[in-house]
Amino acid sequence: MRLAEDIRTIREQDPAARGTLEILLCYPGLHVLWMYRIAHRLWRLGVPVLPRWVSHVARFLTGIEIHPGARIGRKVFIDHGMGVVIGETAQVGDGCVIYQGVTLGGTSLHKGKRHPTIEACVVIGAGASVMGNIVIGRESRIGAGSVVVKSAPPRSTIVGVPGRIVGEREVSQPDLAREPEMDHMPDTTAKTITALHGHVQELARQLAELRQRPVLVTTPEGLTEAEVAHAFRAMSASAGDGDPNAVFLEGAGI
Repeated sequence: MRLAEDIRTIREQDPAARGTLEILLCYPGLHVLWMYRIAHRLWRLGVPVLPRWVSHVARFLTGIEIHPGARIGRKVFIDHGMGVVIGETAQVGDGCVIYQGVTLGGTSLHKGKRHPTIEACVVIGAGASVMGNIVIGRESRIGAGSVVVKSAPPRSTIVGVPGRIVGEREVSQPDLAREPEMDHMPDTTAKTITALHGHVQELARQLAELRQRPVLVTTPEGLTEAEVAHAFRAMSASAGDGDPNAVFLEGAGI
């Protein structure tokens, strides 16, 4: 029975769930799935308007919008759920976990498949957006706030804006939502800033060493110091003209 399966799924995925009555009364992710199934069946039967109206009422009651044309698998858990949007041609596989603010959206105006396909056992963090007709492989994890616009292979870890694959697990993890690594998603921005800081520190050290060395200036025979200075200025000017960054740094193109 689907109702018993839905309740069991919430018990397995949410340690805050304290009892069956609480789950039945206080979990909007559960309520919206019930109403989605009604709307989806009406949609497949070709009933006009009514499926969208059921979806609209579900959004009003739960804060979660699932288009009746979307395909949602079994044992899907929408935790909290406020602000979740799942588009018409989106597909969500069995055992997925979706947190609040997630968008499974489209990036084109054509009538065909334009929303993502989320394979089984994928965890999508709060506020993440998965956009376009892409495929996220099974057992992948998408970090909170990420914007994913490219497909990813199974068991990927995706973070950032735009989303980048920062790791792939070789071992299957069926109980993905409870992995301790979900609390330690890599911060690619922090790693980049740390690397740049290290390079700046090294350059500063090298510059300090160069400043401590004596500067030896030799004047070619037959040239005065004024002529050497003039030639040096001319060389610097010509080098600046060929520097592609020089114009940008002066403000052009910004």
